[in-house]
Amino acid sequence: MTASLVLIRHGQSEWNEKNLFTGWKDPGLTTKGVQEAESAGIQLRTKGFKFDVMFTSDLQRAQRTGEIILKELGVSNLPVVKNQALNERDYGDLSGLNKDEAREKWGDDQVHIWRRSFDTPPPGGESLKNTAERVLPYFKKEILPQLLEGKNILIAAHGNSLRSLVMELDQLTKEQVVKLEIATGDPIYYEIASSGKVVKI
Repeated sequence: MTASLVLIRHGQSEWNEKNLFTGWKDPGLTTKGVQEAESAGIQLRTKGFKFDVMFTSDLQRAQRTGEIILKELGVSNLPVVKNQALNERDYGDLSGLNKDEAREKWGDDQVHIWRRSFDTPPPGGESLKNTAERVLPYFKKEILPQLLEGKNILIAAHGNSLRSLVMELDQLTKEQVVKLEIATGDPIYYEIASSGKVVKI
């Protein structure tokens, strides 16, 4: 017996569109972001997915993406668990800044290190390592046991919280995960065996 686990990064947000560092700030989806979520829902429906529970973050762009997907699946009463453990990485002092302006202020090299290193956080914020340190314990305590019971789970979250999860599920190195790009609105599929073995599909 296996259980399905689908990860989905929220559709394009208003701040994605403006090239701003978002982190724990809470902008909504753009029209394109809504369409990406609808497309993901149609894809999941076409593939015949049925979920037992959805986990999402404390931020509206992820919650809204999940709601749109469930609507496309024709599901109205699915249990939805919201927790800030699945929030995007906190960008600290960079939050709300245009990425080009940040490069002008701190320099290309420094901003690149903050964005793409594994364990160097921006001022007042989190590194990918810090993000993983809250995402993975939550996954192992709250989500994995339900997968092992055979429940099919949808996680609607964010680029960096999902990178933390993919790093664990795919057994990626620190060097591999910093190069990993997770597209908005593009489902990532796994099957989880009752033994806990991960089968990516």
